Amino acid sequence: MSDTLLFHKTYHHPSSKDWVVFVHGAGGSSSIWFKQIKAYKQHFNLLLLDLRGHGKSNTMFQDMMKNPYTFKTVTQDILQVLNHHKIQSAHFVGISLGTIIIRTLAELAPERVKSMVLGGAVTRLNTRSQLLVQAGNLCKHIIPYMWLYQLFAYVVMPQRTQKESRLLFVREARKLCQKEFKRWFKLAADVNPLMKYFKEKELAIPTLYLMGGNDYMFIKPVKEMVTQHKHSRLTELENCGHVCNVEQPDEFNQHSIAFIQQNQAPQAMAG
Repeated sequence: MSDTLLFHKTYHHPSSKDWVVFVHGAGGSSSIWFKQIKAYKQHFNLLLLDLRGHGKSNTMFQDMMKNPYTFKTVTQDILQVLNHHKIQSAHFVGISLGTIIIRTLAELAPERVKSMVLGGAVTRLNTRSQLLVQAGNLCKHIIPYMWLYQLFAYVVMPQRTQKESRLLFVREARKLCQKEFKRWFKLAADVNPLMKYFKEKELAIPTLYLMGGNDYMFIKPVKEMVTQHKHSRLTELENCGHVCNVEQPDEFNQHSIAFIQQNQAPQAMAG
């Protein structure tokens, strides 16, 4: 695989023309979708990728790593993979910070996005999370990054039922180096201004927000946004936290696959 492309895996369906692209969050990797692959590959072609610095993309982009990351540059990495596979347009499924990357891609190239499934969507950092980011920024040169990441994981996913998600993300985050963690951490400062813009400018792309009812840091602003956007809808999963694709995979798969099928081209559904 080219060292200018993100590490990625594809699964080809024998008849479907539709592609689904999975985008993980900060500190994760494509492995967090292990509970989705079996259900999804029965219906669609799949593309799973590791964002720059994550998973098996962590040794790539040595020249790029000298520069600060932006949501735009991280998103353009994904467009390069789509171009490489000649995927003109696709459905996108994301979790946590990956939802912002998908929304950025839809802004840059709306013709490439058929629909968006945004799980555990980050649409605004509340006061508590902003304070966490500020404290982390002050301490990131002093405190080992894994301490910071474990603290963040615990604050975002505090409940006992969220232990599996918490451990999964902490395990994946260990593969990040300290410098890489800092680059992604700085992106958090861009979230609120970017999301304010996204809230004010809705795209005419069908969007499903899949949120855990216990995702106390992020669900309220999503509820507010959905009331203002006519192309968006919210499905709330009861007794579920932030990483809903891991905590309630069957419900996540059922709702998201049905939504994508509703937004398939007629010829793809016929196939």
